[in-house]
Amino acid sequence: MSGYLDCGRFRLTLQRPLVMGVVNVTPDSFSDGAQHFRTAEAIAHARRLVDEGADILDVGGESTRPGAQAVPVDEELQRVVPVVEALRDCGVPVSVDTCKPAVMAAVLQAGADMINDIMGFQAPGATEAVADAACAVCVMHMRGEPRTMQDAPVYDDVVGEVGGYLADRAAALRGRGVAPTRIVLDPGFGFGKTVQHNYTLLARLRELKTGDYPLLVGMSRKSMIGAVTGRTVDRRLGGSIAAALAGAARGAHILRVHDVADTVDALKVWAMVEGVRA
Repeated sequence: MSGYLDCGRFRLTLQRPLVMGVVNVTPDSFSDGAQHFRTAEAIAHARRLVDEGADILDVGGESTRPGAQAVPVDEELQRVVPVVEALRDCGVPVSVDTCKPAVMAAVLQAGADMINDIMGFQAPGATEAVADAACAVCVMHMRGEPRTMQDAPVYDDVVGEVGGYLADRAAALRGRGVAPTRIVLDPGFGFGKTVQHNYTLLARLRELKTGDYPLLVGMSRKSMIGAVTGRTVDRRLGGSIAAALAGAARGAHILRVHDVADTVDALKVWAMVEGVRA
């Protein structure tokens, strides 16, 4: 492990788990609906997350929940570009969650420091959009696409297949000139996986490490938490924190969460017990 991630204008240390705060600029995300859909609300929410201790912000203008419908490029740009522009001087890196090369190019121009792609930069033009930039790139695994990904996903070996895919995509990016210190890997919890698949991946997270690439995990408020706790989306804080700490204990470097302040507090206690520098 290099010990750092080159992330646009920032070089982030990986000596402790980093917290990525979710900023959904969407009317239909599973976790918070339209709470931060308007530009001003999204910006204010993002700034609160920074105050709460977020190390990175992840801005998304298209819901990727199961069954979600695609958003036209122009509409996604209208949602995310003003938010990115307003946050470029917020003091932490700004990531944008998108799979569209045109959106990638526009938000990088607007000041984004990371592109987080659920499609693993497989869309035509996606690799080209990020190859010559300074941004970090997060490669996520997904079986299928959001509208169909939860239609009875099947794996012979979920850990081996997810790990192999991530290694292949990282190699493809490096082949196009992306430095290894810019690459992050995400196993894609909830994206084309059953509850058992998700928990198998979490339990064996260390086996997904390949090369020197840091791992990002996003389990906050997801159905895998509800399946175990029986809680509705608005009551999954405890389960989400437990999942985040389980991920940190198994080598996750970035935790993508909705509840930043509570996760930061939990990590401070965990770090004290484990002797990790917080």
